[in-house]
Amino acid sequence: MSSVLIVLTAARVWSQKDGSQHPTGFWAEEFVVPHRILTEAGVAVTVATPGGLVPVPDQGSLSPEANGGAEKVAGLTAYLEQVKGALQAPVRLEDVDPAQFDGVLIPGGHGPMQDLAVNPDVARILAAMLPDQSKVVASLCHGPASFLSAGNPDGSWLFKGRKLTAFTDEEETQAGLAGNAPWLLEARLRAGGAEFSSGPAWGSYVVVDGNLVTGQNPGSGEAAAEAILKELSARV
Repeated sequence: MSSVLIVLTAARVWSQKDGSQHPTGFWAEEFVVPHRILTEAGVAVTVATPGGLVPVPDQGSLSPEANGGAEKVAGLTAYLEQVKGALQAPVRLEDVDPAQFDGVLIPGGHGPMQDLAVNPDVARILAAMLPDQSKVVASLCHGPASFLSAGNPDGSWLFKGRKLTAFTDEEETQAGLAGNAPWLLEARLRAGGAEFSSGPAWGSYVVVDGNLVTGQNPGSGEAAAEAILKELSARV
């Protein structure tokens, strides 16, 4: 049985350029869809957060407007309740031994922009797993903000030259949050030297670069999870 660590943000606010605090958390769909697909496939999933703090879903991710209606919201809410035990008692990220996992998945929401982008333990886990071709590293939407934390021993960025995607600056602008954002994710990833690509705004788009799997936005969760399963099976 494969084992995957899901790292969730513990942030509940995202500090804005003007000093205000935007409520945030993890994006529900980006956790629920991959978690369900992975566990139904028999993957052992462990949830971890910085400090073992209880993660909260971004309330915007549970709005009918973000999900095309109330029916999908009901499904997301029911699943979150079903796995409440894991969410209420996450493993401390500081205590994670990456050698115990076959892969890591980092969902988004704006929370990772606040805490995971500068978290030394995410950096430690990514630095141990990405160079190991027997492991799979995956992330969705704003989750690749966590990649910014990770460096090589020589001081270079761990993800420089890697093919990946993430929530685009166009999507951030369309969401109405780009103007007050302290920085934009696509721009930072490109500036760091990532080989960034994307599909149409809000459409499912996944990039697989060896053992690295990234999805552009919430709608990419299913395709990303299937890609993770494929990459895990190729490494058994």
